[in-house]
Amino acid sequence: MIQKKQRSLVSLDLAPREPENAELMIMLHGYGSNEKDLIQLGPILNEKLRYVSARAPHALDIGMYGWFPIEFTSNGITVDYEAAKEARNQLTGFIEEIIADYRPRGNRVWLMGFSQGSVMSYLTAFERPDLLHGVIACSGQLPQRETVPEKNVEKLRQLPFLVMHGLFDDVLPIAKGEEANRLLKDILADLTYQEFPMAHEISPAALHLASEWLRAHTPEE
Repeated sequence: MIQKKQRSLVSLDLAPREPENAELMIMLHGYGSNEKDLIQLGPILNEKLRYVSARAPHALDIGMYGWFPIEFTSNGITVDYEAAKEARNQLTGFIEEIIADYRPRGNRVWLMGFSQGSVMSYLTAFERPDLLHGVIACSGQLPQRETVPEKNVEKLRQLPFLVMHGLFDDVLPIAKGEEANRLLKDILADLTYQEFPMAHEISPAALHLASEWLRAHTPEE
């Protein structure tokens, strides 16, 4: 595992035994975490992919980062939407950089986000579906006030999505997952939505589904 400083974001790189032309998974951690969080799941998900875990740009505390500011209120979590768009633009620049650096097979890049990282996955897919090959969104929510530009609708429709959410999630309640499922059904041609008896986390069962889903969408060549 190698820590690198890209032009846009700090990241960790986990390469397969034969990384040349491997497909690439970019992992986006949740609010208050860091780039060391999700990358440890890489070998469990698919040992043939190359994994890059990006650090969110906003420092919150020692070892804690966020993609954009949020506030916990009695009515739920509020979002700084302008800051979220700025983070999205920074992330898309980062994706372009590592595509150029790593030259993944077929330019196939996957996004896997947890919590706020899932919001970033949605934002990026809606704005730049041309950069992506598929999305895994864990315990997140669709970004509000965000619509898919008309020019991106058809390209986004072809992206496979796996959306997973915990029935006992007390940070982003299951209603957030249900809403994402309901709205994405009208947009996507390939959507898998699954609820699990878990809290705000990725359970072993959810990880197993993600692994199986990835293998189904990354056939041998």
